[in-house]
Amino acid sequence: MTETGSTVPRRQVGRLLKQLREQAGVSLMGAAEELEFSRARMYRIEKGEVAVRKHDVIAMCGVYRATPRITEVLIGLAHESKAKGWWHAYGDVVPAWFELYVGMEQAASRLRSFAPSVIPGLLQTAEYADWIFRKWIGDDEPAVRNAVGMRLERQSLLTRTRPGAPDLEVLIDEGVLRRSVPDTLGMQRQLAHLVNVSTRPNVSVRVIPFAAGPHKAASSGQFTILEFPAVGTASPEPTTIYCENLTGALYLDKLAEVQTYESIWGELESVALGQAESDDLIATIIKESDD
Repeated sequence: MTETGSTVPRRQVGRLLKQLREQAGVSLMGAAEELEFSRARMYRIEKGEVAVRKHDVIAMCGVYRATPRITEVLIGLAHESKAKGWWHAYGDVVPAWFELYVGMEQAASRLRSFAPSVIPGLLQTAEYADWIFRKWIGDDEPAVRNAVGMRLERQSLLTRTRPGAPDLEVLIDEGVLRRSVPDTLGMQRQLAHLVNVSTRPNVSVRVIPFAAGPHKAASSGQFTILEFPAVGTASPEPTTIYCENLTGALYLDKLAEVQTYESIWGELESVALGQAESDDLIATIIKESDD
């Protein structure tokens, strides 16, 4: 699990344990009381936010009357969930709620991101990322350098070969491109990078122009739709919507939730410029910043 880290098996463990609990007719609170776990711990296990120890898996499977075969599968997945991804080396730069996303991002086969306020991390240049983190972190130089380094290392997934790089589709609001950072040359390089990176076969960057007017995503904020391949003989992870805020993030994977965001994505695609037109608009904005 050196590429995807612990996230996928951890989420699979949580999802399977939840299915077993529901099939056994045991409530979350009932399971927590029987196992002497807190309700919060049970919730985090089932959401795949924490690794599960072998003896906890055995205890839970006992309460849920799971078959020996299913119990062995879960023990194996629990063991895999303890593997650490490369991002663990960055320590406090990666909060627990974002660590889950980084692991999912590494495991995804397709990423679709709507960017209404800032350029997505996977497409940021060092100069742009440095400015963003100075706004968020302050003047703690080591922390800023660490955060920028981690952000740039994340981007290596777009060019990796084993496993294959995911497809990345970004729809970016025109206002993001015109919201310049103090380093004018750095911002020009950032905009040029968007055009250059979109020449890769697995990357698409399209612009939603001001002329598109208000749209359905106006109140949704930034979000990413993650799709996953099958892992070994296991079924694929469910398509998940990631929505980030100032203090944490939401991971939505219920069918109705996914369908809502798929609908929003479809509307955004319908008002976005094509690739060539997007490149032309970005080039125009670069030229205007020179005037």
